Amino acid sequence: MRPVVKILFEDWADRSLPLPGYETAGAAGAALRANLPPEQRGQGFVLEPMQRAICPTGLRVEIPPGYEMQIRPRSGLATKFGITLPNTPGTIDSDYRGPLGVALINLGPEPYRISHGDRVAQMIVAPVVQVGFELVEALGETARGSGGFGSTGKR
Repeated sequence: MRPVVKILFEDWADRSLPLPGYETAGAAGAALRANLPPEQRGQGFVLEPMQRAICPTGLRVEIPPGYEMQIRPRSGLATKFGITLPNTPGTIDSDYRGPLGVALINLGPEPYRISHGDRVAQMIVAPVVQVGFELVEALGETARGSGGFGSTGKR
């Protein structure tokens, strides 16, 4: 049986917009849409170059314990217009019940308009393992050692 994310619309949200959904049979991420407050629905809002904003989805979620929701950019928006997420992937914890917003940033050279109902991000629900932490005197040796940030070569 697959896990289920329970969804609640905010009181002000447009309930005619689709719930998050998978656009193709093999999609890993489900589309999240801009669900703008009534006073913004007609004109949307503009993200100027280098501007950040929280885009409302009009949703609250209940994620099953043992899972997280990752909010990721849409590749088309990122490559065509420079619209991405400044904290990618954003994590929604299973115990969070507040409004689901998407942090967006415009890295492109032109202003970009977000319209009501636009697909602005994708969400992936993934299992989470909480580990224990142990203070030790030394770490185990590996062939790689402490090399990082490109230390394994150019290719």
